[in-house]
Amino acid sequence: MPSARRLDATDARILLALGRTPRATAVALAEELGLSRNTVQSRLARLEQGDVLRSPEHRIDPAALGYPLSAYVTVQVTQRMLDEVGRSLAAVPEVLQVHGLTGPQDLLVHVVATDAEDLYRIAGQMLEIPGVERTSNALVMREMVPYRLTPLLERATGD
Repeated sequence: MPSARRLDATDARILLALGRTPRATAVALAEELGLSRNTVQSRLARLEQGDVLRSPEHRIDPAALGYPLSAYVTVQVTQRMLDEVGRSLAAVPEVLQVHGLTGPQDLLVHVVATDAEDLYRIAGQMLEIPGVERTSNALVMREMVPYRLTPLLERATGD
């Protein structure tokens, strides 16, 4: 979902500093960046309101919650049922994220499971959703590049 306003170099500097020290106060960020506290506070407020700053859930490792197995499931959906299928998938606790795709598959679903048997149960649950025609699973063997935005933020600072 694109944000309404493009970030400028100051926003990027604030986000980089926040990435380095996620619990930093506005005062600490202002000192580190040589900005006024009011500037940092107003920009952080605008970033939060504009959905630029997402949920900190993204930082939690599902393995720490007992879900060490991660998989991506492609889902083919009966065309006019895409929204209903999306709502049904959102009701499955092990579904972390769902993306709509172009091409022969309609959805890419990131799921976690306790083990292979649990993944089999989750896949069956997904197949029972009205409108789901076919699924295909791909297990994550290891994470090669973790989710990151730092290189893009660094580029956006213009330094």
